[in-house]
Parts: sequence; C-alpha cells; structure tokens
Amino acid sequence: AGEQESPPGSRFVCTSLPLEAAGSGCPLPPVPMQGGALPPEEELKATVLQLRETVLQQKETIGSQRDAIRELTGKLSRCEGTDGKWKNEVGKGKDTMGDLPRDPAQVIDQLSRTMQTLKDRLENLEHQLRANVSYAALPSDLREMLQRRLGDLERQLLSKVAELEDEKSLLHNETSAHRQKTETALNALLERVSELEKGNSAFKSPDGFKVSLPLRTNYLYGKIKKTLPELYAFTVCLWLRSSASPGIGTPFSYAVPGQANEIVLIEWGNNPIELLINDKVAQLPLFVSDGKWHHICITWTTRDGMWEAFQDGEKLGTGENLAPWHPIKPGGVLILGQEQDTVGGRFDATQAFVGEMSQFNIWDRVLKAEDIMNIANCSINMPGNIIPWVDNNVDVFGGATKWPVETCEERLLDL
Repeated sequence: AGEQESPPGSRFVCTSLPLEAAGSGCPLPPVPMQGGALPPEEELKATVLQLRETVLQQKETIGSQRDAIRELTGKLSRCEGTDGKWKNEVGKGKDTMGDLPRDPAQVIDQLSRTMQTLKDRLENLEHQLRANVSYAALPSDLREMLQRRLGDLERQLLSKVAELEDEKSLLHNETSAHRQKTETALNALLERVSELEKGNSAFKSPDGFKVSLPLRTNYLYGKIKKTLPELYAFTVCLWLRSSASPGIGTPFSYAVPGQANEIVLIEWGNNPIELLINDKVAQLPLFVSDGKWHHICITWTTRDGMWEAFQDGEKLGTGENLAPWHPIKPGGVLILGQEQDTVGGRFDATQAFVGEMSQFNIWDRVLKAEDIMNIANCSINMPGNIIPWVDNNVDVFGGATKWPVETCEERLLDL
C-alpha cells in the first residue's frame, strides 16, 4: 500500500517471439501457377498484377514494422530505466514476460533478423516479378505460339513479295512480247513498202498479184508504166471482183493529149457497163457486180468499129460503128481504177472502181474466141504482147495495194 503506483498507461508487457514465429507471421500470398483456364497472355498479366499487389503489401508491412520497432525500442528504453521496478514487479507478481530474454539487446537483434528476412523475401519477389515479364520466363507453349505467329507473318510477307515479283516479271514479259510483236509487224510493213518502191516482184511469179482498191475515192489507183503504141485493133482482158453499188466504177482508162476518153471501160451509177473509144460509147451486156471473180475480155478493130464482149470465156455481145476508122493514139497514160478527165489526173470519186483486179493484159490484135475461152478456163497463160501483167510494170498510189492473188483455178471456183 506504501508503494507508489505507476501512472496509467505506463506499464508494458514485453513478450519475445521466436524467429520461426516472426518468419511465419507475415505469410505471402501464393503466386498463381501457369496453366490455368485463362489464355497464357491473360494469365501472365494476372500474375504480374498479383505480384505488384504483394510488393505493395510487403512495403506497407515493413513500414508498420518499422514503426513497431521504434515503439518497442522506446519501450525497451523505458524498461531499462526502471530495471529495479521491473524486478520488484516480477518478484511480487505474476511473471508476465514469460521467455523474455534478460538482455534487451537480444530482442533488438531478433527483430533485426526478422526485418532482414522480410527484406530478403521482398527482394526475391521483385526479382521474380522482373523474371516473369521477360521472354525467357514465358511459358513454353506461349513462346511456341508467338514463334509460330512470327513465322506465319514472315512466310506471308515472303509470299507477297514473291507474288509481286512474279507480277512484275509477267508484266515485263507481256510488254516485251507486245513491243516485239509491234516491231515485227512494222518491220514487215516497211519491207513490203520497200519492195513495192523498188518495183521488184515479191510474189511467187511476176504475174501472181492483184491490185486492191477498197474505197471509192479520187486518190486510190494503179498506173501502168508502159504506154500504148498506135493501134488499129486491140484485145483487153482482165480478172475483176467487185460488189460496189451503184456501179463498179472504172476498171481502166486510157487518156491521150486532146482526148481523155481514148479508151474507157466504166459502169457508172445505174448505167450498164460501157466501152468508150475516142469518146464514142457502146453498151456491153456484162454483169459483174456480184462480188465474185469474173474474167472479162473486150475486142475492137478500127475496121467498121467492130467490138465483142466476153464474160468468163463466153461471148455475150457484139456490135459495130464504135469509132470506126479511128486509130488508137500512142503516148497516153493508162490508169487502173479511175476515169481521167485530163491525161493522168482529175479523177472523180463517183467514177472510181471499188474491188480487186488482176491479169490485166492488152494485145494489138483481136484474139480468137477459142484463145479467150482457154485463158478464162485456165487452160493457157497468154500475157499481152503490148501490155503484160507483171509486177514491175504496175505502180499503186493513194493507199491502193498489191497482194498475192488466188490461183486461176481458185478464181474459177468462185464463179
């Protein structure tokens, strides 16, 4: 009763804790294991978040324990300051310290070791966190999946590059082929023009060609290089094919100074085919505008102006008084496909021939009907003794062209 009582709140009961208890007092949350139901990426993210939360909790725990250490240190100091009082209390009353070490320094050392253990565990957690986010620590199945995806992307990229290279090569090849084809066509055309300009025969035989006049114009025509001598009789034969309407036009015309219509064969408009000699006219019973090959022969003599007309070897008409006793004048111009209003010129498109012609020959006599039949049925080949049909004796102008002609037998089949 005589003893002075301690003020309230000034007494402390200090109980020491074993090291094992200190180590197990702050259990760490278990780290989730890989291989759950979540996908590898989601599971990895969850693990990282849990580790971060654990680190924060450990830091809070360390901070709390530091405060507890400081508080315990203060309390121990107070215990050391009242050592005798503690002894009295211990002797008189119940031993509340239990297994408290007699040296307070041991308590501090024990708490220090506990703190060091917690620090080591925290460092291990931080190291594990850094390791878990590294590629090397990824699960093997996740690494394989990433490798497969990278491999697929690489193969797709290589495939696209190869496809683009193939398209580039194909386009280059097509461009080269088109350019080569165009150059080949141009070279062939240039060679053809050169051959025509040289006048050399480019056909199997000198007479194996035809002149094509496909348009009704006043500038497409052919010209015979040779001229006619003075004639008292003649025979003109030719093959022609035309379907022009109305009228096939003028297959040929011969003009001399002072007489543009010295010899003309023409089918103009809806008129029948006419033969003009010295501007005198005879109508011929010929019908050739069906688009088929036809063989035409015309004979004339100055004696009584007698004329004959043959189609495909058959005589279809005859007459007289066509410019009788008029000799054909020499030195004129012989034109294929146009009617001349002046010597060698002033063509009229409405009178132009439209079609093809071949084997234009002129003799200085009247051929026998038998010879004309043989020529028409391909039995003989009889070139004209005044104007023969040969390549180097025919020039073409204005877009008229020369082409290989069908054989005589092929022309016969067309009748």
